[in-house]
Amino acid sequence: MADDSSRKRTVRGRKIRSDREQKSGRRAKKELTRRAASVGDRNGDSPLADPETVVPEPFVETDAVTSLRDRIGGWLEADQPVHLLGPTGCGKTALALSVAAERGRPVVWLNGDEAVDTAALVGDHAGGERYKEDDRFVGGVSKQTEIVRERWVDNPLSVAVREGATLVYNEFSRSDPAAHNVLLSVFEEGVLERPGKRGEGRSIDVHPEFRAIVTSNDVEYAGVHDQQDALLDRFVGVHVEYYDEETEREIVASHVDLLADDVDAIVETTRALRDDLEIVVGTRAAITAAKGMTVFDGDDGTGDDELLTDVFTDVLAPKIAGTDDDIEELRASIDDTI
Repeated sequence: MADDSSRKRTVRGRKIRSDREQKSGRRAKKELTRRAASVGDRNGDSPLADPETVVPEPFVETDAVTSLRDRIGGWLEADQPVHLLGPTGCGKTALALSVAAERGRPVVWLNGDEAVDTAALVGDHAGGERYKEDDRFVGGVSKQTEIVRERWVDNPLSVAVREGATLVYNEFSRSDPAAHNVLLSVFEEGVLERPGKRGEGRSIDVHPEFRAIVTSNDVEYAGVHDQQDALLDRFVGVHVEYYDEETEREIVASHVDLLADDVDAIVETTRALRDDLEIVVGTRAAITAAKGMTVFDGDDGTGDDELLTDVFTDVLAPKIAGTDDDIEELRASIDDTI
């Protein structure tokens, strides 16, 4: 009896060890499956930015700027997407980022161009991820489990609507209008459909705090696409013109260390050239000219008319896709205006 009892205890001990190994293997497989299932919920580098980090530096506050910013912010508060329209170099992007930061919500930045398609907005499959697990049920016997799962990465629009961020879509009209069809359901039904994503999670309910600000140059600019009317009807359009002279002085002075007289001369010249030339002469051109003056100006910090002509010719020459004669004609026009 004793021998039989001893034998049975030994067998039972082996059975217990075998059961424990099998349970451990099952737990490992469950964990493996759980990890694989969560792959589709993970993003790469998040496009979310803290609102404090997107505030343009420097950003000038004048009555004109504050009034316009409050107007845009009011439309966002009314849950209306805002389309900022205006000439290049008038400060649309800085204004949009300032308004977005003012909301205190995370900000998602997107820059439009010809390469932007629906996948670039909502997300796409980014290859697969493979997991392996070795289960040793019995000594000397190995069983390998392998799970391969496609990895989905959300792009800026998906992240913004899910997290309730403020989407700032710069150069909106430079992207192909077909890419923006997904925005119709976002603004109308509050749902984002993600083409290409299969199964659960194909659509996202839009977070109630999600807002959108898009910027576009005026329609006559090269590389600008006419967007579909059905989408534009969902926007409120705010036209941004060049600021008043005093505001432009404040903006230029905030970017450079120049005497007030030099800043005045640059801004006055910029505004005169804006009226006289057929090319766009924005506030950005004034800032660039001011930076040039800090390098090429005389020791006393005061530039003469010839220096102004040289600087503005260099700044505006890239807008003239022509011959040396065209550049000389531009220089002559600038000289006449000054």
